[in-house]
Formats: sequence, C-alpha cells, structure tokens
Amino acid sequence: SSAGTIPIEELEKILMPTSIVQKVNKGDLIELIDGPFKKEKARVAKIDRDKDEITVELIEAAVPIPVVVKGDDIRILRKEVEEEETEE
Repeated sequence: SSAGTIPIEELEKILMPTSIVQKVNKGDLIELIDGPFKKEKARVAKIDRDKDEITVELIEAAVPIPVVVKGDDIRILRKEVEEEETEE
C-alpha cells in the first residue's frame, strides 16, 4: 500500500456524516438543543429514520406530550440499554 492513501470507506464516514437519528434508539434519554423546548430533557418514543424525525416525550411535562423533532435538534444524554429478550 502506498503512503498517504485513504480507503474510500474512511472518506465516506467523514464526508457523509450519519444523522444522529441513525444512532438513537427508542427509550434513549435526549436533550433538545434547539426549538421551543430547548434545554428540555425527553425520552425517545418513536423514530422515523426516513424523514430524519424523532417523536419524544418531555420528561418534565405533567402529562407526556409527544413532540416530533428533527435529528439536528437533539443531543443524546444516555443510551437505553436494551435487555436481551429470551423466548421460552
């Protein structure tokens, strides 16, 4: 291999950043970083990866209100650890 060459796969990761929507999972704790609910914490209720949208429920709200947000508007605080479901 010649010095200074980079595999195309490595370049794709840099040039085509994956949306946070691809990394988030149902149940994850997120913080809204933009929009009317900025700085609010919420839990991921539903993910629409095709539209780059996430439906979240605000933690602080007295009644859980589903709010649809764009992937650019959130920051993941804590990943929900998925427990392996065992079939008997």
